Amino acid sequence: MRWDGLRLDTGVDTGAEADIHGGVPAPLFARSAVTRTFDTPEFRGVTFYEIHARSIINRVPPASRVPFEWTINPYRGCTHACRYCFARRTHEYLDLGSGRDFDSKIVVKVNAPDLVRKELTARRWGGHPIAMGTNVDCYQRAEGRYRLMPGILAALRDTRNPFSILTKGSLILRDLGLLAEAAEVTEVSAAVSVGFTDESLWRAVEPGTPSPRKRLEVCATLNAHGIPCGVLMAPILPYLCDSPRALETTVRRIAETGATHVTPIVLHLRPGAREWFMAWLSREHPRLIPRYLELYGRGAYAPKAYQERIGQTVRALALKHGIGRSAPPGARGHRDTGRAAPPPVPAATPEQLTLL
Repeated sequence: MRWDGLRLDTGVDTGAEADIHGGVPAPLFARSAVTRTFDTPEFRGVTFYEIHARSIINRVPPASRVPFEWTINPYRGCTHACRYCFARRTHEYLDLGSGRDFDSKIVVKVNAPDLVRKELTARRWGGHPIAMGTNVDCYQRAEGRYRLMPGILAALRDTRNPFSILTKGSLILRDLGLLAEAAEVTEVSAAVSVGFTDESLWRAVEPGTPSPRKRLEVCATLNAHGIPCGVLMAPILPYLCDSPRALETTVRRIAETGATHVTPIVLHLRPGAREWFMAWLSREHPRLIPRYLELYGRGAYAPKAYQERIGQTVRALALKHGIGRSAPPGARGHRDTGRAAPPPVPAATPEQLTLL
């Protein structure tokens, strides 16, 4: 697949191409998107589409079965390039592909900070808890250049609006001061996503993310500075990181961070992510294809019995290693705000497997 300024791939692995307007997919062309590329090593091969969003605080449909109702997502697409990311298919709504396009063609809502402040101060806004990082990572690599989150966090702080953040990015530590200030006046929580600690597996399936070790350091740092932070232990990849030894190692390292909680979630494969992940699996671990077809042949989720076994194992290990036994050192946070607490991050349902 190639990008030549006039055409781009829209298929997952087929090389299919579609005409676009001057290098901009039709839905983004209609939004007057500005296309940018940066000739720096960290952004080589990545195209950014800068748009002005019409709204930024989104209500989640009740049918989604997630424990949060309102979200903010300043980006679409994600350079973390996780092969299993369930959000991949959302790129198809932009006439982009759910494979390489999702990893390398990033939509940036450049007016997000101003729009957040406007919507939070609107008379009709009810001060509801807001979850961030629920579609793609708000602290992916692009945030280092566009710096949208400081303005968003400042608006949440100034309006004393409760919020939570789920991330795989270490860049969240850049905003530690803002997080601490917000935690003085409202409910703030965070979670990092670490499904396993095997570094060779990390490089293979999460090539654009900080290492699991670095993410766990982020968790420890947030907790040490009074920002309650847990771990979404996801995805747990069947036959790749679900052995008793692998689970024990991961939970033990999570416990060392002072994590407030750990929530295990087994890999699920929705359309878009399914094709992309299975193509990788067939190249790198072809012997596992029959086993995965047995687990996922009837749908996006592994059998309930398998999920329950993994969940019971992780819960037992969490108890053994003392996860959640005590509050993180230096924990702070205003507890008498008159506001609802932010949603727990992460949740105990597979639909919360957001950045993955």
